[in-house]
Amino acid sequence: MKFWKLHGIGNDFVAIDGRFDNKDASDYSEYAKCACHRKFSVGADGLLVVKNSDKCDVDMVYYNADGSRAAMCGNGLRCFVKFVYDNNIVRKEEFSVDTLDGIKKVKINLKHGEIDTIKVNMGNGSFLCEDIPAISNNKMFIGENLEVLDRTFKVNAMLMGVPHVVILVDNISIEEVCKYGPLLEKNKVFPKGTNVNFVKIEDNNNIIVRTWERGCGYTLGCGTGMTASAIICNYLGKVNKSVNAKSEGGCVKIDIDDFVYMTGPAVKICEGILEV
Repeated sequence: MKFWKLHGIGNDFVAIDGRFDNKDASDYSEYAKCACHRKFSVGADGLLVVKNSDKCDVDMVYYNADGSRAAMCGNGLRCFVKFVYDNNIVRKEEFSVDTLDGIKKVKINLKHGEIDTIKVNMGNGSFLCEDIPAISNNKMFIGENLEVLDRTFKVNAMLMGVPHVVILVDNISIEEVCKYGPLLEKNKVFPKGTNVNFVKIEDNNNIIVRTWERGCGYTLGCGTGMTASAIICNYLGKVNKSVNAKSEGGCVKIDIDDFVYMTGPAVKICEGILEV
């Protein structure tokens, strides 16, 4: 099968056109595990599949590297938009994408006729524990203490397409992200698991985010995680409504208005034929 490999600030994906392969959207789990394996295949954080939609311009099906299906992926959506635009599947600068997290409206910013950045309407997310989901005696999971091994973390959580935990820290250690991230991901208070974001606030307009991604592990960038981090930091009064969120792989701009918007790049790495 023909594929492209793309990345959005270091978050990498295998993208395929599944409109005519006679496979249901629920049938790509094993394919995702094979294609995303970094030793035996192309390797990626996730699989993007193009499907036809009866209510949008196109449908995005997304699977994590472990074969689990996810409702949404921010960096993946930008890469998906580049894939469908550059392959003439949808040749419009503004269009709609159907996802399990609802309809996402996107806007392509061109430079010299090529995609420069892509702006995505991420919606508003939800702070409600029943939506995340998270087990708590409170309506929202904000400022809750969680004990993990030898540490007690003050944890904030929200649903941003997928569940996200945001922990504010003075200094970010990748070693600690990888030590505590998987334990927080599978903590019993999050019945469906969660993504885990460690966030350092630089100033009112800049944050640094490091993410342990559910179903993937440590990633160089997580679009929904960076969005959730900016939203929670703003909710707590720590940053303004326009924030540069920086990961190890790059930077996206988050704007909080009537909806929350994420703007960032999507880059093609290579293309080929995948023997899976």
